[in-house]
Amino acid sequence: MLRFLFGAALMVLLFSGCLPSPCYQKTVSITGNKWSSDYLPNFVIDIEDTTVAYNMYFVIRHTNAYAYSNIWMWIYTKKPGDTTFTKTRIEVPLSDAAGHWFGKGMGEIWEQRMPISHTDDPNILRQKGRYEIRLQQNMRDPVLAEVLQVGLRIEKGSKRNTLQNK
Repeated sequence: MLRFLFGAALMVLLFSGCLPSPCYQKTVSITGNKWSSDYLPNFVIDIEDTTVAYNMYFVIRHTNAYAYSNIWMWIYTKKPGDTTFTKTRIEVPLSDAAGHWFGKGMGEIWEQRMPISHTDDPNILRQKGRYEIRLQQNMRDPVLAEVLQVGLRIEKGSKRNTLQNK
């Protein structure tokens, strides 16, 4: 047993060393492992460095019993200085056509970090200041069973082209 725990700890260290360090990451637990469409997890991000582009990821932890191969979501974003949210609908694939989950699995639990923006999107976190982002599941079922946690991860990308940004 001790040998297994040591091996698992070593694998976590090796894999975490290969991932870029996030400038923001937060996950929230879903009560009863059922994500209701009226529960909108809220994330507050302070951006100071506007000289770099950012990658934004949706983080989800679910069980093998999650019923779908994807998740449709509304992303509500309030930029610095704004008083209202803008609303964008996206689809996030969670498995391939054969039903194999993306991400990493351990037993019955799967964790996935799926991109919801890329550094080539010039509008992502471009202004200095406080952003507020809310996630809302937008599937046909008003309650998604077998969702354990959802979250947001932001990583710094490459330097922005300052001539293009003027």
